[in-house]
Amino acid sequence: MDVQTLPKTMRAAEIDRFGAPEVVHLAVVDRPDPGPDEVLVRMRAASLTVADHRMRARDLPAGWGLVGPLMLGIRRPRTRRLGVDGAGVVVATGAGVTAWAPGDEVLVASGLAMGFHAEYVVVRADRGIARKPAGTTFEEAAALPFGAVTALVFLARAQVGPGTRVLVNGASGAVGTAVVQLAHAAGAHVTGVCSGRNADLVRSLGADRVVDYTTTDFAREGEVYDVVVDCVGNAPVSRVAPVVRRGGAVLAVVGTPASMVLAPLHGLRVRGTVAVRGATIPLAEQLRQVTAAVEAGTLRPVVDRVFDFDDVVEAHRYVDTGRKRGNVVLRLA
Repeated sequence: MDVQTLPKTMRAAEIDRFGAPEVVHLAVVDRPDPGPDEVLVRMRAASLTVADHRMRARDLPAGWGLVGPLMLGIRRPRTRRLGVDGAGVVVATGAGVTAWAPGDEVLVASGLAMGFHAEYVVVRADRGIARKPAGTTFEEAAALPFGAVTALVFLARAQVGPGTRVLVNGASGAVGTAVVQLAHAAGAHVTGVCSGRNADLVRSLGADRVVDYTTTDFAREGEVYDVVVDCVGNAPVSRVAPVVRRGGAVLAVVGTPASMVLAPLHGLRVRGTVAVRGATIPLAEQLRQVTAAVEAGTLRPVVDRVFDFDDVVEAHRYVDTGRKRGNVVLRLA
């Protein structure tokens, strides 16, 4: 497709200030053109994640202090356009691109950047793009990258295999639902921590056991685990060390600057691994692994609700409740 035949403008969800969901608005902006090594994708769906909430509201976990505002912006957002991933169709490619062609259905992700809540995006042809899993809708595919990629890179920091006892704190969220499935597929015995209302969902994803955090503190019930994955941010090493087997691992998906610095010392405390960052795997390979896992039947997207792009403010309101199960998706086309 000739890029010159495409619309010159597009809609994108942007913020001009920090605040409640109402600060999000749909703006009409110039459509990007792909560079020589880039691909232009017509977005069909995108996830709306906790990262979008944190960026919009400047609501960071305890422990970020002054660092968070410096990263996100002090008076106004450094990044106006939200969205970290999604799914769509290639509509144009740069002159140097041979791996992709118009019509290809793809997953796209930005790594640490944002900007995917838009009708068109450009991505590096060798980086944030992979084939969309066969048999998935665009809405289902858009629910995959954020949670599944995070799960993959963190689980790669631990030894998870047949018989490994894995606890997933926050098992019903975007990352937790993926961790449960991937750990189960590896043969682990999985305990999911979630509210009672989400217990059936977590069991359906492969959890052997569910702990309702509203009635039971997993850190005080006497069970011991090889791997503890904290997807919430309320299970620091000081809390979970007594339930981690010697030589085990604590995977802190929601970390802080202090926990990053102190991770080696915390590792000594558990006599094992404390990881605040996932394994270093190229983004394109991460996405390819996600596609492979879906097509192998070891991972399925968990979609709570789908909102039309016009209802993006309502979608933010729902994410803000903290009660979503799995993923919230925006339908962009």
